[in-house]
Amino acid sequence: MSIVLILIISYLLGSIPSALIVGKVGYGVDVRQHGSGNLGGTNTFRALGKKAGIIVLLADLLKGTLAAALPTLFGVDFNPLLAGIPAVLGHCYPIFAGFRGGKAVATSGGVLLFYSPLMVGVLLLLFLLVLYFSKYVSLSSMLTGLATHTYGILVGDKILSLTTFALCLLVLYRHRANLERIMNGTETKVTWL
Repeated sequence: MSIVLILIISYLLGSIPSALIVGKVGYGVDVRQHGSGNLGGTNTFRALGKKAGIIVLLADLLKGTLAAALPTLFGVDFNPLLAGIPAVLGHCYPIFAGFRGGKAVATSGGVLLFYSPLMVGVLLLLFLLVLYFSKYVSLSSMLTGLATHTYGILVGDKILSLTTFALCLLVLYRHRANLERIMNGTETKVTWL
C-alpha cells in the first residue's frame, strides 16, 4: 500500500460525519441546524445531550486514532502523525457532509493518542482543568492545542512539533469566532459539568 493511498483513506475516515449520523439516525435531527452548526462533539452535547455527545466525541477520537494507525496496519514506513493529518482535515472539511464539519479537536486528539497516550492523558487533564475553571470548551481546546505544541518543542521531537504546530493553527483558525465571542463576553459557557 502506498503512502498516497494511506493519506486518501485517512481523509475519508476523517470525513465520516459522526455528529450528523448520530443526530439523524438516533434522533432524527441534523445537528448542523442547531447551536453552532458544527459537526462536532460540543455542538452535539448542546443539541442532543450527553449520550449523543459522548458517542460523537468517541467516534471522532477513533477516526484520528485509526487514521494514525494506518501505516502500522498496512506495514508502511510512514509517521503516524503525518498519516493522521488528513483525517483531521476530513473532520473539518468532510466530503460526505458538504465540507462543513467540526473544529479539529477530538480527531486531533485521536491522532495524538495513537502517537503518545501518556501525553494525551496529561493534556486531557489540562483541558478538563481549564474547562472546569473557565466553563469554555473553546478556550480549553485552544489552550490545550497551544500546550500540545509547546510540549512538542520541549521534548525536541521535530515531527511532533511540526504536526502540533499545524494542528494548533487549524484549531485556532476553526475557533476564531469563538475567540471573538470570548473577548466580547458572549461565548456560551458549558452547563453540563
